[in-house]
Amino acid sequence: MKMPSQHMLEKYADLALRTGVNLQEDQYLMINSTIEGAAFTRVIAKKAFEMGAKDVHINWADDELTRMKYEHADKETLSEVPEWQKDKFTYFAKNGAAILSVRSTDPDLLKGIDAGKVAAANKSRSEAMSEFRNYTMNDRIQWSIVSIPIPAWAQKIFPGENEDTAVEKLWEQIFSIVRVDRDDPVAAWEEHNKTLIKAREYLNEKQYQKLIYKAPGTDLEVDLPKGHIWKGGPSKTVEGHVQFNPNMPTEEVFTAPHKYGVNGTVTSTKPLNYGGNVIDNFTLTFKEGKVVDFTAEEGEETLQHLLDTDEGSRRLGELALVPHESPISQSGLIFYNTLYDENASCHLALGKAYPNNMTGGSDMSEEELDNAGINHSLSHVDFMMGSDEIDIHGLLEDGTTEPVMKKGSWAITFE
Repeated sequence: MKMPSQHMLEKYADLALRTGVNLQEDQYLMINSTIEGAAFTRVIAKKAFEMGAKDVHINWADDELTRMKYEHADKETLSEVPEWQKDKFTYFAKNGAAILSVRSTDPDLLKGIDAGKVAAANKSRSEAMSEFRNYTMNDRIQWSIVSIPIPAWAQKIFPGENEDTAVEKLWEQIFSIVRVDRDDPVAAWEEHNKTLIKAREYLNEKQYQKLIYKAPGTDLEVDLPKGHIWKGGPSKTVEGHVQFNPNMPTEEVFTAPHKYGVNGTVTSTKPLNYGGNVIDNFTLTFKEGKVVDFTAEEGEETLQHLLDTDEGSRRLGELALVPHESPISQSGLIFYNTLYDENASCHLALGKAYPNNMTGGSDMSEEELDNAGINHSLSHVDFMMGSDEIDIHGLLEDGTTEPVMKKGSWAITFE
């Protein structure tokens, strides 16, 4: 696989460590990576040690072995999650590690595999990792996600190109979208974060009671809980207040919808890569917050299993606003990778809400969160439903409405 120059890899690694997880001196770093990302992962590890990391632990994955296991193991075996795996993640979280995920997976990795097997494995892993996930979803530790090309992913995006050309083109796109190609990527991200902070501050001041979505195939009303908080761009750890960027790239501002206050129909605008399978051209119908009907042109069985993960998987845990001017959207590409596609388009998420999208949410019990309208689930799956045809209005406390987005672009000015 053709790699970029060492200089560019080091700039990317530096950005992921300084702006992504904001690694501190004498802090543990855990990296989740695939074997195809070994060269870049080594660059990150070396730079982390040079920055004063206490230790660097790598969790390796291999697409070929993953596919092999799904082909030959039974559902019961695939559902087993050894205690030591859970203990490993909670150990590093409890010891204040920074968690950096380097994602590079074939979007069609599990195409043709029994959807029931995939669903069972996903559910078991979600259950097993619930304690660890509470650390990330409540910003108790620094965490971030970046992506690098692999041939299968690159050729999915650029199907007419040979392996080397496709990978080279995807590296170029990633470096541009994540601002690695700038003279000073860290400074570029500081400016970008300021824009997202202005947007979330504006929306937090507005405290809309409801958002109303209109687009081809979409006619949806989403209530917002009283005391909801818009987030986006950088986060800060609950203890220590260390700033970090959970997603690179990120172009969104997001909050939690009211789990019992979603009504209408929404249609996807981009494919959803879920667990190594693609779900595309799907429609969900909500009544009092719950999906009561659905269709999908591709991956309907996979969508069924997703919705049946648990009761909360049929409700929303996130709504996010992304302007059509996003560089991912302007690239005109479908990435088949949620980290990228969700930052090209307004999106919603089925499943668990981030507790810190509610005032005091990180200190609430599940019952208190439920009473506040905050959804709980084993799953959290973003899907894209925005485009340059979507209009969104916000309902104010006095009963009037005002445009928030028009034809996919902001209809409001952040000052």
